[in-house]
Amino acid sequence: MADAWGNNGQMGQMGQFPLEQWFYEMPPVTRWWTVATVATSVLVHCNIVNELQLFYSFRAVYAKSQYWRLFTTFLYFGRLDLDLIFHVFFLQRYSRLVEESSGRSPAQFAWLIFYATSLLLIISPFLSLPYLGSALSSCLVYIWARRNPDTRLSFLGLMVFPAPYLPWVLMAFSLLLHKIVPKDEMLGVAVGHVWYFFNDVYPPLHGGHRPLDPPSWWRRLFETQSTRAQGRPVDNHGEGHDVPAAIAQ
Repeated sequence: MADAWGNNGQMGQMGQFPLEQWFYEMPPVTRWWTVATVATSVLVHCNIVNELQLFYSFRAVYAKSQYWRLFTTFLYFGRLDLDLIFHVFFLQRYSRLVEESSGRSPAQFAWLIFYATSLLLIISPFLSLPYLGSALSSCLVYIWARRNPDTRLSFLGLMVFPAPYLPWVLMAFSLLLHKIVPKDEMLGVAVGHVWYFFNDVYPPLHGGHRPLDPPSWWRRLFETQSTRAQGRPVDNHGEGHDVPAAIAQ
């Protein structure tokens, strides 16, 4: 878990503690998703907000105009406990890796989040999934794992396996721990696979055509002329290293 702190837990910049440095080094979308997730659990723990006000319900949203549920369903992972710590660790770690590999502008990653959340909201009523944070997190874990096939992961120091097996290892552990089929994680993997296929597998076979790339009007919301001129960096993050994998559920 030391990787999450950066620089092996040492002070990076003058006057910054490891936790502070870790926080500010996160890219913007991941940073605020992490903050919102922790803040939501704190509000529920302090009885300021009722958790029943947070889950996604088609009827509550579109018949009762409770539109905040479209967002809070992705923010609530449970009350303050050890399980939440693991969720937040996995959320920020793999969300950060995917966001950092998406380029200098947040447009590409923001479009991925928009795509994933929209698809999850459409499908979730058919599977009776009120909270979708784990599904979205699993989607990002799957995308990162498929893009880093040479990375070796260690799970609790007990087993070492290639990164593409990570989503399945986590689902197996969740099944053993909670004794229920992790439908939310399975849905996240399915949504992530669609994105991975049309962004990484499909384009080389069809002349570079990328059907899930963000439209130009979306890019203009995020990108300035300077960032467009700089181009996108190559994604080499995390390849060829052993990475510790913590419990997600």
